[in-house]
Amino acid sequence: MVKPGDIVVADFAGATGVKRRPAVVVTTDLYHSHHPDVMLGVLTSQAATATTPTDYVLQDWAAAGLHAPSAFRAYVGTYVASALKIIGHLSDRDWQEVQTRLALALAVN
Repeated sequence: MVKPGDIVVADFAGATGVKRRPAVVVTTDLYHSHHPDVMLGVLTSQAATATTPTDYVLQDWAAAGLHAPSAFRAYVGTYVASALKIIGHLSDRDWQEVQTRLALALAVN
């Protein structure tokens, strides 16, 4: 079962079509216990372009199972949990920063 902060691989629909890419699980264990899906935040290897206040360049990308320097973008999609492959997990410091960016991007307290 996926956990918050897990790195998974998913197909994201974008402006130029569907692209398989890494993403981070941003929903809670409580959410997962009641739903068959999870919400994911996109990760991009275009770290140099991650310059908005809701973007975050991961510090511990290699330890998280990623193959290249990567950044979190507050672009969220919903996916069926059973279709996801876990490839790693964010470090505590990167997970804290991702949560901070989500709080800036979403209208929640």
